[in-house]
Amino acid sequence: MGFSDRLRALFGLRRADDELFDELADLLVEGDLGASLAFAVADRLRSSCASKRLSEPAEVKAELKSILAGYGKETRIEPLPGALNVFLLLGVNGVGKTTTCAKLADYYRRSGAASGVVLAAGDTFRAAAVEQLKIHGQRLGVRVVAQAQGSDPGAVLWDAVDAAKAEGADLVIADSAGRMHTRGDLMRELGKMDKIIAGRAPGANYRRLLVIDSTTGQNGIRQAETFGSAVRIDGVVLTKQDSSAKGGMAIALAKELGLPTAFVGTGEGYGDIAPFSLDSFLDGFLGMGS
Repeated sequence: MGFSDRLRALFGLRRADDELFDELADLLVEGDLGASLAFAVADRLRSSCASKRLSEPAEVKAELKSILAGYGKETRIEPLPGALNVFLLLGVNGVGKTTTCAKLADYYRRSGAASGVVLAAGDTFRAAAVEQLKIHGQRLGVRVVAQAQGSDPGAVLWDAVDAAKAEGADLVIADSAGRMHTRGDLMRELGKMDKIIAGRAPGANYRRLLVIDSTTGQNGIRQAETFGSAVRIDGVVLTKQDSSAKGGMAIALAKELGLPTAFVGTGEGYGDIAPFSLDSFLDGFLGMGS
């Protein structure tokens, strides 16, 4: 039984009582909210239901959604028309960064938000990542700027910005190496890349997106903390947000670190990505949808 199904079953036809709130707290911990936030939410719900005299399952659930909505954050990361836009994707190995680069390139072109896109193969430490991005570029008909394995990632980004300027493309989407978030030296390298982009494209709409695997659980918070110590994060992309992912990390990231979620990826196809909607997410998270 999936998380939302278990939560739906918890409420069922039961009226609000102490046992329900205790079980809810445990379930929210399993839903990746984190222990402290999960118990705080359950306590707030308990107090709110008592003060407002709410007891029916539907109204208690609606109050729970309202409480969670107060913690969550969403953001829109879109290219600015008439400007050069540079979006840098960050994250550890295995979260789906390279595929997300391609998905975003396809999404922004299909939506008409970008008239021209250049992909930068900045993960020069993994030959497979460069080749993977090249394949995506061929399939999408998008220019990919790459250098040999082991090249300076900053040089790749520099060349990609030059290529975008020369071709009149308005968006550069840059992949980066899957830095191990426990390695301080690699975090400093990300900071260097951050400065290179800012220096090469002054005045550009420069955004940094952290890609996190939705199934990672609370380890995603630790990743975000460490990446955030190296560069400013403008938004989060949650990947692998399918039926097996609980997704509570979107709320935890907003509450604990102030990080808004920008996109959600749900599959391997190019079209399997969409802007994050807090309202729709909470409906799915709480099993309130159809």
